[in-house]
Amino acid sequence: MRNLPRRVAALGFLLCLQLAGEVRSLTILHTNDIHAHISPADDTRLGGFAYLAAAIRRERAGCSDCILLNAGDLVQGTPVSTIFHGLPVYELANLFGFDAATLGNHDFDYGWLQTRKFMDTAKYPVVSANIAGAGDRLFASRPYVILAVNKLRVAVLGALTDDMKTLSTPKLMQDWHTLPVVATVRKYAAELKAQSDLIVLLAHITGREEDEFLRSAPEIPVIISGHLHDGLPRETVRDGRILVRVKGYGEELGRLELAVDTEKKAPVSWNWKRIPIDASRIEPASDMAAQVKRWEDEVKARVDQPLAVSRRKFEKADMKLLIERAMRDETGADFAFINSGGVRDTLPEGQLLVRNIWDVMPFDNAVVVARVKGRELPRVVLGDRTVDPDREYTLAVTDFTAANQSARSQLGTTGLEFGGDVGLLRDLLIDWCRKKKVIE
Repeated sequence: MRNLPRRVAALGFLLCLQLAGEVRSLTILHTNDIHAHISPADDTRLGGFAYLAAAIRRERAGCSDCILLNAGDLVQGTPVSTIFHGLPVYELANLFGFDAATLGNHDFDYGWLQTRKFMDTAKYPVVSANIAGAGDRLFASRPYVILAVNKLRVAVLGALTDDMKTLSTPKLMQDWHTLPVVATVRKYAAELKAQSDLIVLLAHITGREEDEFLRSAPEIPVIISGHLHDGLPRETVRDGRILVRVKGYGEELGRLELAVDTEKKAPVSWNWKRIPIDASRIEPASDMAAQVKRWEDEVKARVDQPLAVSRRKFEKADMKLLIERAMRDETGADFAFINSGGVRDTLPEGQLLVRNIWDVMPFDNAVVVARVKGRELPRVVLGDRTVDPDREYTLAVTDFTAANQSARSQLGTTGLEFGGDVGLLRDLLIDWCRKKKVIE
């Protein structure tokens, strides 16, 4: 009996060993908001599919615990995407070797039927838990995928921002809509708990929603985010849960190294780094480079034509004012408005090409005009101008703004009726620049 306490202690120790979870490593390589930037930026030499592919392959070499994820908005942003409605971009992306991806709002810019073609083209699972149609039928074939890596069951759960209702138009989405993102993700996370060793949320969401997940969704220990293009300076951590996001346009590759406790089903340690995709320092992947050249050659004849000369560089804030000026000049409208998010690039100083305008305005948005009493003109349009409240004025906007006019990022009003379109905004800008010859 004198040995009983020692035996009990030994049995207790063995029991603790059985209950304690095994700690295994997992490395998540990740991208977001690539936006069809298949070639490096002219001014920074950052990004480009051939250089991103080379960096991915370098990071995966000898890495037995690596997975590669993309957090949405693979398309929309360059001529090759706009002209061919995104499909070449998805074909090229197959060479990256993604293990899973989710959808962003711009992946629907060519209509939901084209998005289905993207998913069929992808040689990897595209997961999304909260895009639904009638009867809450899911748009994606599956809300999540469970990846087996380094003897871990890694559940990758996809989600899209609740703001989708003001980030697209009814003609593109038809009956498809988003279910409440946080509640829906938490529901699937509860379902996945017993099936997985780690849940990773792959989400195309706003900064507000990122905060909400960290604050109120303890079931989600790891979040790979997208939608905001600026990236995070360092990982965001709350109560041992981690959120990461890299720069858009393929300018960075994220590498998140985790030690995962299989009992706690959560990371016990981590290290995150952002890897710059610097085309001046990386040898391009030859197979991807050949395919990129093929598609760039396809669009070159259409967009690499001299257009005008710019006296200075126009940053995005300047571009908004320039575009609104062009809209007024070309339509004869008294006022014009474009949302800041609709301006996708800057204009360089010097010789401009048609390509520059395609990069600034890749969307197939039409210009529409309304006749509005002075008292009904939105404050965001007026600026410091004063108007006669009883006089009728004309207001030019894009059909995207007209469809989402109540949004804070748009006109912040309702009830304005816009007439038939007067052509694509991109074409209007090209015509305006060609007539001006010198932009200043």
